[in-house]
Amino acid sequence: MANHSSAIKRIRQTATRRLQNRYYAKTMRNAVRKLRASKEKEEAKDLLIKVTSMLDKLAKKNVIHKNKAANLKSKLSRHVNGL
Repeated sequence: MANHSSAIKRIRQTATRRLQNRYYAKTMRNAVRKLRASKEKEEAKDLLIKVTSMLDKLAKKNVIHKNKAANLKSKLSRHVNGL
């Protein structure tokens, strides 16, 4: 166990951030699944805008890597254009 108060605080902060990052990543994955499952082009276009924004924000906060966000955006936009 940590002996310094700063180390104890760091453990608390890390646990909180980990839970928040897991929540945001899971929400992003569900949004991507919903977009891939959509069959209507108009609905997919609206979802693409929201999912793209979500991916950019998560990459900015280092929840996911920026290249992963770019790859997902590319694949999802190809999916929407193919509908």
